[in-house]
Amino acid sequence: MTALALETRDLHKRFGGLEVVRNLSFNLAPGARHALIGPNGAGKTTFVNLVAGVLAPSHGTILLHGRDITGLAQAARVKRGIVRTFQISQLFRNLSVLENVALAIAERDGIARVLWRGLAAFPTIVDEAMALLAGLELAADAATAIRALAYGRQRLVEIAIALALAPSVLLLDEPAAGIPSAESHVILAALDRLPPAIAVLIIDHDMSVVFRFARRITVLAGGVALAEGTPAEIAADPRVRAAYLGESILPDGVGR
Repeated sequence: MTALALETRDLHKRFGGLEVVRNLSFNLAPGARHALIGPNGAGKTTFVNLVAGVLAPSHGTILLHGRDITGLAQAARVKRGIVRTFQISQLFRNLSVLENVALAIAERDGIARVLWRGLAAFPTIVDEAMALLAGLELAADAATAIRALAYGRQRLVEIAIALALAPSVLLLDEPAAGIPSAESHVILAALDRLPPAIAVLIIDHDMSVVFRFARRITVLAGGVALAEGTPAEIAADPRVRAAYLGESILPDGVGR
């Protein structure tokens, strides 16, 4: 029987007297396309920080492909295959798109310290980086400095960097943040092209992105899993509607 890509058991995080994540058990299957949603303050980012190793849980267990990684540091989890992107851009703004992605590949392979020789000395890295950029339709931007790149394109570069780290579990924390809704199709197209073997967990407040991407959705409220199901099941769940102040969260034109 194939192990789950990611599993948490009774995961709990307390900050003083505030319980932000409460005994949360969560499963992510290999190749999953899963979304985590909920009102502001529901505990979504805290949960991702626990899984990624940014925060240590108060108690509970985190398993990656059936192996306990609860005590591993963030860098060690990346080496095991858990990679995340962030709500706010974390790119090297004075470097080119290609240099940003090549640096991630070199870091993965443990040779980042020798990149001072220049990329021309590492044709294999350049080839891999260009293949990743081509897959996200970024090849034409390879020589462009990040600071000169439109914000939506920067978010695509972040996804390319995450893929360069060879994840088996990819955590996308608001990949459409800061991008106008009319341009969210760019992110959706990139998500559609992600390798099918990678299990993807997305957090986003843009319901048009969530409902078009996810095959399953988990709703957090007050640090606990309020509901889980298909997009249609979640949109119809009265508990979910109550959590979102009584409004239907199904975007116009989705599943109607």
